[in-house]
Amino acid sequence: MFGKIFSASLQGLEAHIVEVEIDVKHGLPGHNIVGLPDAAVKESKNRVEAAITNSGYVFPLNKYFTINLAPAYLRKEGPMYDLPMAFGILAVTGQISKKYLEDSIVLGELSLEGRIKPIQGVLSMCLYAKEKGFRRVFLPEKNVEEGALVQGIDIIPLNNLAQAAAILGDYEPMEKYQIDFEKLFEEAVTDTVDFSEVKGQEFVKRGIEIAAAGGHNLLMIGSPGCGKTMIAKRIPTVLPPMTMEEALEITKIYSIIGQLPMHKSLITARPFRSPHHTVSNIALVGGSSVPRPGAVSLAHNGVLFLDELAEFKREALEVLRQPLEDGVVTISRAKSTLTYPAQFMFVAAVNPCPCGYAFDQTIECTCSPANRDRYWQKLSGPLLDRIDIQIEVRRLNEDELMQKKTGESSVDIRKRVERARAIQQKRLHGEPIHCNAQMAPKHIKESCSLDDSCAQLMRNAIRSLSLSARSFDKIIKVARTIADLAGEASIKSVHLAEAIQYRGLDRKF
Repeated sequence: MFGKIFSASLQGLEAHIVEVEIDVKHGLPGHNIVGLPDAAVKESKNRVEAAITNSGYVFPLNKYFTINLAPAYLRKEGPMYDLPMAFGILAVTGQISKKYLEDSIVLGELSLEGRIKPIQGVLSMCLYAKEKGFRRVFLPEKNVEEGALVQGIDIIPLNNLAQAAAILGDYEPMEKYQIDFEKLFEEAVTDTVDFSEVKGQEFVKRGIEIAAAGGHNLLMIGSPGCGKTMIAKRIPTVLPPMTMEEALEITKIYSIIGQLPMHKSLITARPFRSPHHTVSNIALVGGSSVPRPGAVSLAHNGVLFLDELAEFKREALEVLRQPLEDGVVTISRAKSTLTYPAQFMFVAAVNPCPCGYAFDQTIECTCSPANRDRYWQKLSGPLLDRIDIQIEVRRLNEDELMQKKTGESSVDIRKRVERARAIQQKRLHGEPIHCNAQMAPKHIKESCSLDDSCAQLMRNAIRSLSLSARSFDKIIKVARTIADLAGEASIKSVHLAEAIQYRGLDRKF
């Protein structure tokens, strides 16, 4: 007797169809699972046998079962094949009907009593099932909202093996689950912080507005306690809302590692990740023996904030170069090579010296020139060159600290940011990029032409600041964003001059 059930596997974010083939023969009782299974898959035979028996069905003990997970070259990981194996055994032994299984994907882990437990990575697998033309997906009830994010395919929630068999035999109705997308975005978490709480720092707020409008990387340099961290935590409040496409991208990443928030199937707020300065290379960019996404991928479409940048290990910072440049991170291991998206807004805060008071006007710095040099040598030139906007955050005086007047709210700043982003999306329509920071040289050539006065200003800046080719491109992109905020069709000298002044480190050192 032979039967086949379709399931799926994950390789990074990419899903693949897996054919669970069941062959039953007379002979010495036994089981054999082939097709490159890991330990969790090999243990499935014990869970499946107990679940079938405890659900009121018969597990034929006098048969020899061979279960093949095809294609054999893909490594199969996790307990998601329990339910398709159980369906296959029940189908080939004639205990359940096969009529709904030929065009369906089956996913789920079984408990010993027959309950169907949730699994990871459901969203990616449901998207792939739809792409391959399957009509429905049977999955655990607790994963149903995540699976229902995929429209155009029937999502069938299952609570236990007995219920699943009753649905397949038409003894119970097959209920399709649907989700209200508008309600999901309406239920997005409201901001608990706001830029109106930041006193003074108008120059810094302007720099952050520009960074948010163009998706530019940002570095804040200032004394301890001047508000760098407080300001950074409020940056997500001025970023434009995520689109459905962006929300699905980040939800897939959190789904495959089991970090979706409780009772929340779709991440609708832009992520904000702030790893500690003791973070390892693997935790930052991803890795392990089976490559998993790191903080840079978990910040995709959001903000990655590194506080006390110079306290991070130099090796950890250097691995940021690829994601900052390419928007993806590629992890190579002996077993596999996987690529995860990492298109984030990089925000960092750093003190100007070990004691922190090199630029302070009220507290004297106690660091020697040699100590300052060693401190800044932790940050390589190529890394700093990838940061578009570098601004100095000054200490507030007593009048600014005591003032009762509130600053401009995040809502007001976000409105201007959204208008600028709308201009960029119209200009970049049809391109695989969404904001000015992602522009390639061809986009700069098409959208960022300089008149004679701007060209002369740029020549002077290159000569006086010894700018690299990358820094030149960064300044042009920032100037384009400033022009978008002003509603100007072309870059003017005033926009370019403001962009140049945001190269704080180039001017200081």
